Amino acid sequence: MSWEEAINKFLDYLKIERTLSANTIDAYRLDIQKFYNYISQSETPLLPFDVKRMDIEVFLGYLHDLQIAPPSQARILAGIKAFYKYLHYHDIIPSDPSALISTPKLTKKLPDTLEVHEIEAMLDAIDLSKKEGIRNRAIIETLYSSGVRVSELVNIKKDHVNYAGGYLRIVGKGDKERFAPLGTDALKYIKMYDKEIRNKVKVKSGQDAYLFLNRRGSAISRIMIFNIVKDLALKADIKKNISPHTFRHSFATHMVEGGADLRAVQEMLGHESITTTEIYTHMDMEYLKQVIFDYHPRSHKKHILPDELEND
Repeated sequence: MSWEEAINKFLDYLKIERTLSANTIDAYRLDIQKFYNYISQSETPLLPFDVKRMDIEVFLGYLHDLQIAPPSQARILAGIKAFYKYLHYHDIIPSDPSALISTPKLTKKLPDTLEVHEIEAMLDAIDLSKKEGIRNRAIIETLYSSGVRVSELVNIKKDHVNYAGGYLRIVGKGDKERFAPLGTDALKYIKMYDKEIRNKVKVKSGQDAYLFLNRRGSAISRIMIFNIVKDLALKADIKKNISPHTFRHSFATHMVEGGADLRAVQEMLGHESITTTEIYTHMDMEYLKQVIFDYHPRSHKKHILPDELEND
């Protein structure tokens, strides 16, 4: 069944059986349309019955990376869940891929991060024998090395990379510019991609300035970056719900854990207020607390006697 048929059946159900108002039905339609638009832009578009739980979770990560407010994310997910619950209940699909997905919490929580070994596993999962492999390696290295947002990554121009100085010029929110150092591996793969792969692509008119291109010669899209990350996470057997933004969080967390000055991290991330950057000090505190719990001889409950509790 096509998306159009499935969506129309669902909307008819809301109107006839649920007797919902026109405004409510339209809200459902718009939210499901957002998910359909995301799925349809994939290089291998999925039909409604092809969608898996991970596809919906990655879509939620995509919404998060677009900085869609948590209440809006929750509403969109509710629409998707209602849609798939209907399809499953009416035997249009064999199972409901949204059934086990929990609604995003509306309270502020610390973002997920990747451990260094998990990032290395994703990098190792890239097939460098393929043309897109070198490009994808350059993309992941850039995400982690600079903490760049995915919206900034897709707009990187060739002349934004300073190979001699070892840094990247980033055009961020409000067209504000900042500079971020690039690691040696990131520079290596960017240069390799630019010289060996990109120069052989037939670039479309008006797209020549962009660094990262798709195989059709256009600037790579945010959705394609999401799909690259999703595919690598799957190959690396990483169970976390990650997105390109996870590399930004990981970059900042690892910098703070390593002792980097918070003001320097703020500058590299492009945060206007240092209070935004301070979330990573909280993440570091959780890490330190875990270290104490794991290694301090008196941190475990089994070492604490009742009389000790009374004398505290």
